[in-house]
This record gives sequence, structure tokens and C-alpha cells, in this order.
Amino acid sequence: MSKDNISVKSKKPWPTKKAMEQVYDLKLWGAGVSAFYSGEGSHHPEIVVPYVEAVTAFLSSFEEPLVVCDLGCGDFNIGRKLISYTERYTGVDIVEDLIAHNEANFKNEGLSFKCLDIAAEELPIGDCVILRQVLQHLSNREIASVVDKLTSFKYVILTEHLPNGDFTPNQDIISGQGTRLKKNSGVQLLMAPFDMKVVGERELSVTYPSDGKGRIVTTLYKMF
Repeated sequence: MSKDNISVKSKKPWPTKKAMEQVYDLKLWGAGVSAFYSGEGSHHPEIVVPYVEAVTAFLSSFEEPLVVCDLGCGDFNIGRKLISYTERYTGVDIVEDLIAHNEANFKNEGLSFKCLDIAAEELPIGDCVILRQVLQHLSNREIASVVDKLTSFKYVILTEHLPNGDFTPNQDIISGQGTRLKKNSGVQLLMAPFDMKVVGERELSVTYPSDGKGRIVTTLYKMF
């Protein structure tokens, strides 16, 4: 993978943990039924229902259920709907209190949670990774680090909020609450500077938020 202009080995601390803790502390994505709310993208039926249907169909297509790692599981409103279609399911998030909340509220024999910085730490072992509207909040340097680790999985299910029409992919941002939409940009892992190599790709779902701001695209990648 090309890493032009991306230094993934820098020792400078990445600010993502504090930024995401602030998102939940200050309820920057809104407030819900609990102390942790991952925003309308994880709760609004027009976005959630088509996504769950598409991912469920994929997971259900295997005679032997997959081991799934949900990187950036958030408040687990979506992940909880997918557990029964997997062999094991690991929900990962960078916010420690959020993971503790999920552990206390979601119980299943095949379910576990881990507090990890997915850009800086080793990922759990599995067959399939779910990255649902996670990379869009990360800097290019962090995304490059995550992409390096995806080669250990057979499948990647990636969801990104993209602009409508033509746009410039992979404009860099500072990690945090916001995305690249304000820059008329979005994450495209197969393009520079990430250049992720895959065997195949298939669009699973596309939804259009009612506010008219872009489209939410879920793509399945089969890895080498």
C-alpha cells in the first residue's frame, strides 16, 4: 500500500481517544435512551433497516457462521441485531466507558467487547471486519494504519458517508466528530493514498439521509 505523505510510524500521540470521549461526554451526536448515543446513523430506521437487512443476508449465506469483529461498535444498537448470524462477535471501541456500558447491557454467549485504538493496537482475530461509518472520522494516517491490518481478514464490510455527485476522495482531516463531507470528500480505500488490494468488491446497500447530505454506502470487499 502506498503511504505517500502518510507517516504511520510517528511517535506523536494520536488524539482520537480524547476526541471520541468528548463526543459522548458532550453528546455531540445527540442524546438517546442511554448515556451513550451513536447518532441517527445508528438509530434512524431509514438508515438502519436497509443496512441490517443487507449485512444479515451476507452473514446468513455461510453454512459455517463467520467470526466477526465490529471495529467502532458504538452504542451497539446495530451490532446487537447481527450477533445471531455469527459464530462469535467482538465489539470494539476506543471509549472505555462506552465498552463498560455495552458489557453491562448486552449479554450473549458468543459476544465480547474490547476497548482498543484500532489504529494503534492489534485487532482481534476473525473472518470478517465491520467498519461502519468509522474511518470517515479518522485522519489519513490512522486510516492507513487500520488498512494495513485488514489483510488478516477474509472480508471487510465498509460503510462510509459520501458526497452526492463527483468528489475528491480521501481529503485529510483531524480525527474527531466531523467527516470529510464539508470538504466534498469521502473515504475510498481502493484509491490513493491507501490503495487497498482486494480480490473483489460488491455494493451491499445505499441509503440517502433525509437531510439530503450525501449518501451512506456499504461495500463488501473480499480480501486476498
